Amino acid sequence: MAGASESGEVVIGAVPDEAAGERLDKVLAKVFPPHSRSQLQVWLKEGRITLANETPSGRLSVAGGEVLRLQMPPLTQIKWVAEPLALSVVHQDEHIVVIDKPCGLVVHPGAGNPAGTLANAILHQYPAAGALPRAGIVHRLDKDTSGLLVVALTELARRELIRGLEARVISREYLAVVNGRPISGGTVDASIGRHPRNRLKMAVTSKGRPAVTHYRLGQRFRSHTLLKLQLQTGRTHQIRVHMAHLGFPLVGDPVYGGRFQLPPRSSPQLIAALQGFKRQALHAAVLALAHPATGESLRWESVIPSDFAALIDALSIDAAIEA
Repeated sequence: MAGASESGEVVIGAVPDEAAGERLDKVLAKVFPPHSRSQLQVWLKEGRITLANETPSGRLSVAGGEVLRLQMPPLTQIKWVAEPLALSVVHQDEHIVVIDKPCGLVVHPGAGNPAGTLANAILHQYPAAGALPRAGIVHRLDKDTSGLLVVALTELARRELIRGLEARVISREYLAVVNGRPISGGTVDASIGRHPRNRLKMAVTSKGRPAVTHYRLGQRFRSHTLLKLQLQTGRTHQIRVHMAHLGFPLVGDPVYGGRFQLPPRSSPQLIAALQGFKRQALHAAVLALAHPATGESLRWESVIPSDFAALIDALSIDAAIEA
């Protein structure tokens, strides 16, 4: 197994009988949950997945029942620095912590944000997370999206949360204020991938990964709408891209919002509210999941941030004046 380290955990799995006739690389996720198909394909190429002590081809047609061996890579110590930053914790136990993230807080270090992130704060307050990939962060929110996210504190929790996300049993509900007035709720089923010309953006593209967003009407204003949205998948910028694709971009979105427009007959108060809202109007309002260790059904709600609430108030007052 060229390139495979022997210091990681060994996992044994069998190809399900009902997968007979399928390609090996397409069934690996069924054999080794909760790992993603893309991650497993990387490990296959690295020689970490073997069949009868040989590294098989991803194009191999399986018969069902084959026993596969996965040599997991060792968990590496995160090099991010622990920092004593304030966190809004809504739940914590030995396995998970649920954070109510404010707008403006980056989730993990990266280009332009080497420190001062949610991950740095987690490592300080929960040192055990330092033994986990990405400090136990299994899903993320954009810097300027506020609301709830769950972080794993143990490897058991991390794997079960990843499994829950991939199986779509972790519920994430969002609030968004969009430009325009959708007639009704609906579902967007449109693959998302990198923008073909701007690599800093995502876009709806046939070459992307499957992405599904459900939305329903919350409150209608003169030229805007408060939507309630639920993610079935979790692609980068998914809600922002899908709503822009429908022609209803999020208020304040600097990337997908398009040209700034004011409704006709806008009052000075409404103009100030819309011009002063400098982030995408998106809030992760509800998070529900089965506890990864106990199976208990848990649900949390986040109070709408003050800037988001002020925007809704301004739109409501404007709609009442025009009525």
